[in-house]
Amino acid sequence: MSDGPLPESMDELSITGMSCAACAVRLEKVLSRLPGVSAHVNFATGRASVRRATGAADGEALVAAVRKAGFDVAPETLELALSGMSCAACAARIEKVLNRLPGVEATVNFNAETARVRYVPGLAGPDAMRAAVAKAGFSAEPVLARDREAERARKAEEARSEWRQFLLALVLSAPFLLQMPFMLAGGLDGHHEWLPRWLQGLLAAPVQFWVGRRFYRGAWSSLRGGGANMDVLVALGTSVAFFFSLAVVLLGRHDQHVYFEASASIITLVLLGKLLEARARARTSAAIEALLRLQPPTAWLERDGALVEVPVAQVARGTVFVLRAGDAVPVDGEVLAGESSIDEAMLTGESVPVPKAAGDTVFAATLNGAGLLRCRATGVGAETLLAGIVRLVEQAQGGKPAVQRLADRIAAVFVPTVVGLALLTFAAWWWAAGDPVQALVNGVAVLVIACPCALGLATPTAIMVGTGQGARAGILVRKVEALELAESLRIVAVDKTGTLTEGRPALVETRLAKGIAYNEALHLAASLEQGSPHPLAVALVAAAREAGIGLALPVAVQSAGGKGVSGEVAGRQVAVGSPAYLTEAGVAIPADQLDPLTTGGLTPVCVAADGRLLALFGVADRLRPGAAEAVARLRRQGLRVVMLTGDHPAVAQAIARQVGIDEFRAQVLPADKAAAVQALRNEGRVGMVGDGINDAPALAAADVSFAIGAGSDVAVEAADVTLVRSDPAGVADAIALSRATLGKIRQNLFFAFIYNILGIPAAALGLLNPVIAAAAMAMSSVSVVSNSLLLRRWRPGQD
Repeated sequence: MSDGPLPESMDELSITGMSCAACAVRLEKVLSRLPGVSAHVNFATGRASVRRATGAADGEALVAAVRKAGFDVAPETLELALSGMSCAACAARIEKVLNRLPGVEATVNFNAETARVRYVPGLAGPDAMRAAVAKAGFSAEPVLARDREAERARKAEEARSEWRQFLLALVLSAPFLLQMPFMLAGGLDGHHEWLPRWLQGLLAAPVQFWVGRRFYRGAWSSLRGGGANMDVLVALGTSVAFFFSLAVVLLGRHDQHVYFEASASIITLVLLGKLLEARARARTSAAIEALLRLQPPTAWLERDGALVEVPVAQVARGTVFVLRAGDAVPVDGEVLAGESSIDEAMLTGESVPVPKAAGDTVFAATLNGAGLLRCRATGVGAETLLAGIVRLVEQAQGGKPAVQRLADRIAAVFVPTVVGLALLTFAAWWWAAGDPVQALVNGVAVLVIACPCALGLATPTAIMVGTGQGARAGILVRKVEALELAESLRIVAVDKTGTLTEGRPALVETRLAKGIAYNEALHLAASLEQGSPHPLAVALVAAAREAGIGLALPVAVQSAGGKGVSGEVAGRQVAVGSPAYLTEAGVAIPADQLDPLTTGGLTPVCVAADGRLLALFGVADRLRPGAAEAVARLRRQGLRVVMLTGDHPAVAQAIARQVGIDEFRAQVLPADKAAAVQALRNEGRVGMVGDGINDAPALAAADVSFAIGAGSDVAVEAADVTLVRSDPAGVADAIALSRATLGKIRQNLFFAFIYNILGIPAAALGLLNPVIAAAAMAMSSVSVVSNSLLLRRWRPGQD
């Protein structure tokens, strides 16, 4: 791919006309040759992702390059919600403005305040439409959910058209299929015909030139673009069989066989294989489609004291909506009033309903229980968690692991090699047997048996099913490379706070210096810590509020990066932090007061004022349910588990003992976590699991990083895999999913290669009839996709 400045824009193009992996490889090369363009074409999804740097080729150049390569960019349909119109003239003006854009056909409905736009991606897009409407004095927003419906409708119509073509071919080929047993009655060399040859030609011609025109178009486009694909093999093989037979009939050579049945049957069988393959491929994204279908099309709003049902597209951020018993949640929101429980299994994989009350968050596509909730919309359209999940999964599905890049390189040279082998087979048989007809038949069989489609589908179909299953289980793979690397991890480094534990520690024990009151010590500590998001600080503030202790405003606050904090509270110089932090500040910490806390597995927090120790607070963080089982599963998977924590060694040891971890690193500062991960990488591939801002550098340093979903946005953004559930068992599930997916990829590649390794020599040796070769070729793609679909049996908890 071409190098260049940082990308300024990203285009997603739906490509039509690709028939095999070689097409995708060739188009990718064509697009990437354009200045400032980097392209990735996914044959399984039929989409091209194109990055364009500043000053790169424009959209028209992209579309022109696609068409010159023999393919096309499928038009897409978008519905725009319009505002600002006051009369029909406004609608006419918007329609005129939109239709001026290149590749755009728009119709505006004034009454519905919508515009239905058919456009060619690359020539125009939602941003250009929005800008054009805004320039005309109105506003427009895409209705994104309708986009997917339009895409599904377009693909469904294409599928129906292909079925009609196949049925026509099947009807015309049926007499040949019925004739075959009679033709083979005298053995493999027998050729007994009961259909007149002129009738055979009349039946085969529409199949060859009407139904099969797609192969001629594809072959011509491929050759004109400087490449060769599956269409070349089919068009060349069937044309040789048809025109040889036509010449035999026209020349009256009754001593020669005709092969009209081979040309018609090959096209019919290839089409059948393509239809079965397309049907199976459509099922690979079923998990994501199922999620999208769960989001309801409407929402209930309160208006004038009554509930009104409106399209979900009309719900904006800040809108108050109502969830009745059994309703699906239309958008992400915050509960304002009411109590209920929400079934979030479709997003997290967790079957137990989650209680919801005022202040809690609800997510689009989840299912309300028996209660009534009033909620305020906080995320709509592309801002919902569901939309984010879909984006992450689609991003992962479009990626290429190393094994796929190798398959692509093989596919790029595969077809020319096969054509060469077919010519060599023809020449060798003619020279050895002196029979050009037999040589021709065997050469055609070589052309037909060799199809690179299965090779191109082997990896992407498995990845699509695997990432879809992961999404259903609450495992979101951001980078497909992570799915590949997770299989080979040897070490898993796990953060303690918020990952193995709930991250909500509580004050459970206090040891006061002589003459110091509990309220005094907690007041100073909580006042100083009230602005900190650190879990230990939150525990102290919560304890003070529960005790009814008022807090003062601290000044001159200074943080020591994970060690502690100091500042002035009510005229006193206060320091709160770890024993090491206060010791460095010259405050003596009695061992007889500190040791009982640390040996008991509590985290000690020391409080000093004006250089004197006031109190030692013992804070405990409860383990997450299932943390010990998660660690046990990782160890059963053959992984070495290492815990990283900034806590005191005694606390770290106590937690490690509870969860079954033998190895830990204590008192590791945030800045040192990345270095600790780098050191572990010298011993094997490392996965890092974390949830907090302080884990982001370590997550970035690992080979594969896992973010607990309840963690900070920074941690989630830095991670390769996000676990929607706050459950460390998701790490074991992600690794198990990686191993299952990579296993399917290897099986698929075996199927793809074995057909050709066995089939091409058999065809070259004259052991395969061209019709049988066509059936075997079709089955290769179907078997690969069907094998990928077996991944849908994978469930969380399987190792």
